[in-house]
Amino acid sequence: MTFFNNADLRALMALLILWIIFFWRILTPVAADQASFKQGDFSGQFVAFGAYQYERMSQGEIPLWNPYNNGGLPFIADTQAAVFYPPRLLTIALASLGGGWSYHVLELEAIFHVLLYSLLMYAFLRRLTGSVWGALTGTIIASYGGFTVGYPLLQLALLEAATWLPLGALCIYEATQKDNIQWLYLIFAGFALGLSWMAGHPQTSWFLTYFLVAWLAYCIYDKHHHWRNWILGTIVLGVISLGTTAITFLPAVEYLTMTVRSGLGFDAKANGFPFQDVAQLIFPNSVSLFSPLYVGIPALLLIAIAIITRWRKSRFWLMVTVIALLLSFGGNTGLYHALYNVLPGLRFFRGQERAAFLIANCLAVLASIGMTGLIAGIPEKHQALILKILNGLVLLISGFTALIYIGWWGNVGDGFGRLISIFAFSTLIVLALWILIRLYLQMPTNQLLIVLLIALITFELFSVNLDADSNYDPIPSTEQLSMTMPPLVQAALDDAPNRPYRVDGFRGLRDNYGSLYQIMDIRGISPLFLETPSAIIYRDYVNNPRAWEVFAVHYIFSERNSFGQVSTDVIAQGTDQDGQVFLHQIDNPRPFAHLVYDVAVVGSDDHAIELLYDPNFPARDSVVLQQEPTLSLPNNRPERAIATVTDFEPERVIIEVETDDNAILSLAMVDYSGWSATLDDDPVEILRAYGSLSAIEIPSGTHTVSLTYNPLSYRIGAIMSAVTWLFVLGSFAVWVITNIQQAHQEGV
Repeated sequence: MTFFNNADLRALMALLILWIIFFWRILTPVAADQASFKQGDFSGQFVAFGAYQYERMSQGEIPLWNPYNNGGLPFIADTQAAVFYPPRLLTIALASLGGGWSYHVLELEAIFHVLLYSLLMYAFLRRLTGSVWGALTGTIIASYGGFTVGYPLLQLALLEAATWLPLGALCIYEATQKDNIQWLYLIFAGFALGLSWMAGHPQTSWFLTYFLVAWLAYCIYDKHHHWRNWILGTIVLGVISLGTTAITFLPAVEYLTMTVRSGLGFDAKANGFPFQDVAQLIFPNSVSLFSPLYVGIPALLLIAIAIITRWRKSRFWLMVTVIALLLSFGGNTGLYHALYNVLPGLRFFRGQERAAFLIANCLAVLASIGMTGLIAGIPEKHQALILKILNGLVLLISGFTALIYIGWWGNVGDGFGRLISIFAFSTLIVLALWILIRLYLQMPTNQLLIVLLIALITFELFSVNLDADSNYDPIPSTEQLSMTMPPLVQAALDDAPNRPYRVDGFRGLRDNYGSLYQIMDIRGISPLFLETPSAIIYRDYVNNPRAWEVFAVHYIFSERNSFGQVSTDVIAQGTDQDGQVFLHQIDNPRPFAHLVYDVAVVGSDDHAIELLYDPNFPARDSVVLQQEPTLSLPNNRPERAIATVTDFEPERVIIEVETDDNAILSLAMVDYSGWSATLDDDPVEILRAYGSLSAIEIPSGTHTVSLTYNPLSYRIGAIMSAVTWLFVLGSFAVWVITNIQQAHQEGV
């Protein structure tokens, strides 16, 4: 790999300065000037889960299970938790040194990924094009176009999974440039892909997987290597990436088959861009709040130059762009229908517009190639065609702007006032581009014009995306979300500090803030919600006494001041973003561990849930199982029937039981593989109760029940990942030593 020279160092310094300028309101210490990421998934999902991860890991614990949302979930298996993602571990370490978890610390993780992406993209484009100017241009377009600094900043897992594309592409490029395949680089490419999978957005990593396999095939074809190298190289990519992320990937695969996502059909997955979104290639934010396809008007001309003058270098990137664009329309085109049952993995994901990830990256690479071709000199036979394209852009954009202006002038429709500024801005950009390109074609040795062209690209992208209302609020991050317990939540915790129980946080708590404040909520916004608990919890969205019963809900956050079927006392009042909230304490709630002496046996989860919601079913006195108990149960509840939780931790629960007769211990814990139980230190079976929860047979007498979560998928994955990481680190050490020796020999 060629080492950077002084021109590269200046380009990298320019990228660092641009990054500081773009995110200065996140970085500034002046509170009055600060902006912060808008609340939404960033706060409700990523900040909240990150807080739980921080709390556990800062105490030296591995967060395998999270009892604080969704009625309990396998935290290690929720992909968006990114439990072992290395940059997240670094964030946690730095937060621990810097005073604790905060909203701002995760903002910094997000924007530093943009910087990392910029540096990796520059390194890749520099090797691909051989041009500093070309690499700088493509990096600016990739880093500050509508995709990277659009909604991925708020959908943190998506941003972080996308960050590793240039590293994977660079390593594959290096692996294939010599007469023999350089297998070390393919190991590094697999590691980059594994990091993407660890970041927690499987759909983006799935796109990246197909992209890297295709890029490897193209590079092998282009350099005339034997096709067997593609097969072997693909295997290396797969083995290393799987091994890198196995510690979380194996539990995730197990988990995904049991979530509500597994039941989604074609219609739920086929959504994608409407065709009008293509207009946002030229007119950003004219169709929707975000413009992920927007790379800027100068970039479009540079792409045309790349295709016209450097077809051999451009064809792969154009092909991927077209395929990804067609996929991004989802079910609106026949391609998605044709591939739905054929392309492995496609049917697992919804939101096909996320193929914009590949479109944006490929367009940036094409623009980089185009800038390189522009600087190298455009043959006269191509200049006329390029000028025609440029003139066409001017006429197209100015013509649409004139139409919008006429509509605005005639007060036709309320939307014209907003659109006119968008169209006018695009017109100004294309006119400036028209002047610069015509001047450069006349003076092709004038580097100042290249600098001005890059400045125009930067000005355009920064003007559209910097400090965008879609992503930022003009307030410090400390005002977005308090890390301090809200009074209503504190009231629930203070009222019952020494016993495990759950709350219904539909209002007042909301989102995944149960994880942030460590209060066990039956709700949550993680898209990976176990299917059968969800079927119970959301059977009735607002008033759900049966869910409150079996999940041991003791407190309800609600806009209602009373419930017809359930007797409650209002112990506190407050407000949230939607208005007044009442905190209810349920009179006589079901305990977390409860002994029952009557069983109803059904054949499936669906039948169990239906019986649970039968108004005549005595949910407090009977448990629904899917197999006959081996112990004979009494006809009546005995006098002594006590179950006391003596130790409650996320991955371990201990219960002391006293019963005068055989019983079923019904637990407000979801039934999930990986949990094991012992009765007086002897293993016992965990029974499935109510189609979703757990139960254990208890013989008469005094006993200690212990439940532990330590899934086999995690243990196997941990071994695989440890071996892979050691292998990759060893390979990296070999690479470093080899390069040092080569440099020394060349110096001698």
